[in-house]
Amino acid sequence: MPIWILATLFAAFMQNLRFLLQRHLKVTTLSTMGATWARFAFAMPFVAVALAVYSGLTGQGLPVTPAAFWGYISVGALAQMLATAFVVALFARRNFAVGITLKKSEVILTALVGLVVLGEGVSLPVVAAIAVGFVGVVLLSDPPPTDRVLPWKDRVFNVASGYGLASGLLFGVSAVCYRGATLSLPEGDALLRAGVALLAATVVQTVTLGIWLALRQPGQIGRVIAAWRIAVPTGLTSMLGSLGWFTAFALQTAAYVKALGQVELVFTFLFSVFWLRERSSPKEIGGIALIVGSLLLIILGSV
Repeated sequence: MPIWILATLFAAFMQNLRFLLQRHLKVTTLSTMGATWARFAFAMPFVAVALAVYSGLTGQGLPVTPAAFWGYISVGALAQMLATAFVVALFARRNFAVGITLKKSEVILTALVGLVVLGEGVSLPVVAAIAVGFVGVVLLSDPPPTDRVLPWKDRVFNVASGYGLASGLLFGVSAVCYRGATLSLPEGDALLRAGVALLAATVVQTVTLGIWLALRQPGQIGRVIAAWRIAVPTGLTSMLGSLGWFTAFALQTAAYVKALGQVELVFTFLFSVFWLRERSSPKEIGGIALIVGSLLLIILGSV
């Protein structure tokens, strides 16, 4: 089995655990941006140690980082940071399973961004997947029923769908930029290049968002540190998941990596049903099924 497939499956599983931990931080202790910063700040030491150990064990020196690398990393890191914040905010509006599924619009959008930025083409099945996935996202964007009948535009164009689509687009941008960053490095195996790109992105995210929190939400950093019992495993799962994604991006087109990453939906429903005791409506399940169908079309287009 190709390494990029194993790396993607591992990344999807660890990412699901990380979002579950972030959800706990968001609903119990921290603000949206505080829970987002916890992921980056507590991941950074793990990334640095892992990179140093791997570099030493393999005898590989750290590669020279060209200007293009830092351009990709800066855009990708900021896009990922904002996308994560949108997902955390989304958890307050829809249940966990639906929140993660709305985020999965990133698969469709990654293919489009990859074509524009890196010139990595997509096949005809991907075009069909865009249409199928759009219908699924529309179904998932429909808010829960209330006593008041809402106009159609309010049922489709609501805050929940906006958060989901915004996170999907930004995650797509970050995925393509991270692939561009790993490809721009002139030396090192896939795992080393992935580690260098991940460490650079994590440092940018930790510093940038940390400054924002200090200025706009005084005391929030202290609350993050106080929540270390959950924040530490959040950082560890973040590091492991991101290392898997970055390794896969170094080996395969971002659109196909994200397509296979849809297996996260299976993990999400297992957590949602057996841990969080949440249930999805028939309409939401239908939307999920359509998005999973778009995943299959994208995979067929990659072989």
